[in-house]
Amino acid sequence: MKPIDWKVTAQDGEARTGILQTRRSVIETPVFMPVGTQGTVKGIRPEWLEDELDARIILGNTYHLWLRPGIETIRKLGGLHKFSTWNRSLLTDSGGFQVFSLTDLRKLTEEGVEFSEEILKIIGKIQITSKTNS
Repeated sequence: MKPIDWKVTAQDGEARTGILQTRRSVIETPVFMPVGTQGTVKGIRPEWLEDELDARIILGNTYHLWLRPGIETIRKLGGLHKFSTWNRSLLTDSGGFQVFSLTDLRKLTEEGVEFSEEILKIIGKIQITSKTNS
């Protein structure tokens, strides 16, 4: 089986429906995709998403996952599927929206985007220590 397969099932002008098949689920489009910004949909158990809503896919945000819980935490817990306890498909965006929405907290360079330490301080990724004279 291919990692991802896409088949158009109907078309009317520019509009179309289709079936997206991944290794983990079959997704009929258009689709309702719950947002799990940090890898999990808040306030709803995964079993409810599966059994009651029959959600086939969850959308995560790469930037927010990088901030919290962070790449190392996700890796240590066995990957995003194990971290989120979601066995169906996951879609993560590029995180690129934050490049435009956080203009005061980032700098564009030839190498890419550099976010300021201020955003990392806010979420506790950098601990600030100060020396005091005793």
